[in-house]
Amino acid sequence: MVSDILPISRSQFPMTNRLWIYDTTLRDGAQCEGLSLSLEDKLRIARQLDSLGIPFIEGGWPGANPKDVQFFWRLKEQPLTQAEVVAFCSTRRPGTTAANDEMLQAILSAGTRWVTLFGKSWDLHVIESLKTTLEENLAMIRDTIEYLRSQGRRVIYDAEHWFDGYKHNRDYAIKTLEAAADAGAEWLVLCDTNGGTLPHEVSQVVRDVLAALGTNREVPVQLGIHTHNDSGVAVANALAAVQEGVTMVQGTINGYGERCGNADLCSLIPNFQLKLGHNCIEDEQLVKLTQVSRSISEIVNLAPDDHAPFVGLSAFAHKGGIHVSAVEKNPLTYEHLEPEKIGNRRRIVISDQAGLSNVLAKARTFGMDLDRKNPACRQILEKLKDLESQGYQFEGAEASFELLMREALEQRPPWFEIKGFQVHCDKVGEDCTALATVKLSVNGTNILEAAEGNGPVSALDAALRKALVNFYPAIAHFYLTDYKVRILDSGAGTSAKTRVLVEFSNGQDRWTTVGVSGNILDASYQAVVEGLEYGLVLGDREAIVLTVSSY
Repeated sequence: MVSDILPISRSQFPMTNRLWIYDTTLRDGAQCEGLSLSLEDKLRIARQLDSLGIPFIEGGWPGANPKDVQFFWRLKEQPLTQAEVVAFCSTRRPGTTAANDEMLQAILSAGTRWVTLFGKSWDLHVIESLKTTLEENLAMIRDTIEYLRSQGRRVIYDAEHWFDGYKHNRDYAIKTLEAAADAGAEWLVLCDTNGGTLPHEVSQVVRDVLAALGTNREVPVQLGIHTHNDSGVAVANALAAVQEGVTMVQGTINGYGERCGNADLCSLIPNFQLKLGHNCIEDEQLVKLTQVSRSISEIVNLAPDDHAPFVGLSAFAHKGGIHVSAVEKNPLTYEHLEPEKIGNRRRIVISDQAGLSNVLAKARTFGMDLDRKNPACRQILEKLKDLESQGYQFEGAEASFELLMREALEQRPPWFEIKGFQVHCDKVGEDCTALATVKLSVNGTNILEAAEGNGPVSALDAALRKALVNFYPAIAHFYLTDYKVRILDSGAGTSAKTRVLVEFSNGQDRWTTVGVSGNILDASYQAVVEGLEYGLVLGDREAIVLTVSSY
């Protein structure tokens, strides 16, 4: 446990070149616009982070809201396996004492061994926000840390608005750090709260701080870094700080956070560990990084960023024929590291820019080793380019492309045959309901079913499931996770051709299918039908060997 390392000094780190990762997804990350966490969400995320090997997990501000109080109490009942959960709070109020501040009593009641305390570094905030004197602010920092230490707590001090404060009044900003260190804080975290500092400034300021605080203390000063992404350089700033001697890095999974977000730990951890040689987490935990990133995106109900570095679905995707051919020979030609090290995988993207190399490489990911001389390869490539000229998009719908490929190779199982569908919508006042009727055949048996939904696509999906579930019970576990509509020729107005992408999941795998038509319902119907069919293919493991995009 992190708490067993006392006092903190480089010589006592259990791993050489140790860098301490501090996750604030549950507090700072939760301030992201559009992100809302329930108590159960927070607990699930905490356990994901714990399994990843994150040493410090900031749980929230006990007393600020009932949910955070309950979170800390629940973790007392079922503790994490290796991480230290940290309570967060501010310095005491002006004109009182820490022992008499009710806010701090709630912090102590949370029962954590570590507390992260933030205080003001910028004289502007002291005067304008706190409405107090510069000396009283220093007293607030000292008194609060000394009180927490007297109650057996270990303290991380977050110097809020540090870089702005340093630029405007260097001497006073340094005094706030000295006050925190003298009172017993074990880490002093320099916060770029407004996200306006650039990497070269971070490097210089960290050097200045280390020189100003000196090394003649009984316990050497340890610095941390907390960066925001308002200038697009949060990750770069954290990297720069560590290069200058910082030993703690604060950030969030997927870069969630207020405004433009926080430093993304999914980029920082592999950069530190695989490129700079720092020990952050165990190698066997690092391979979980992609899975944890995507799992947490599911919990917070925000779509994963496919283009995110390291963990994005497209991070190791290759589309151009020349790229694909080169990567097939030697992945180092177009990849900066092995994707398996962080739990991701190489993908060959299929589009109208694809060559035969793409088709052959993609077939191998589906478990098919095709001969370049096989006429079916050219047929697949020609069919692909013809369909994409009509508006289909297979780089975002790999499940549809696999079905297309297996059909050309006569390996597409005849799960069911579609006969037709009808949809009727009723609009009464504020309410709008839809009724869908589908006709299909399974193994020669004709089926007619109807179902209602809160929209035409919902009704179609429900009717198809109702018709098929008795034959294929696995369908009951499929659910629609995303639905995207793209107008392909907007100049045609209401007669425009529409492309629909539908994403399904069975709780473990995710797959996307595509439909194109001048009728949005027909396009949706195509995509939903293929989505259900592909889900059945996924379950037919004994008959067909598949490799799919697992989240």
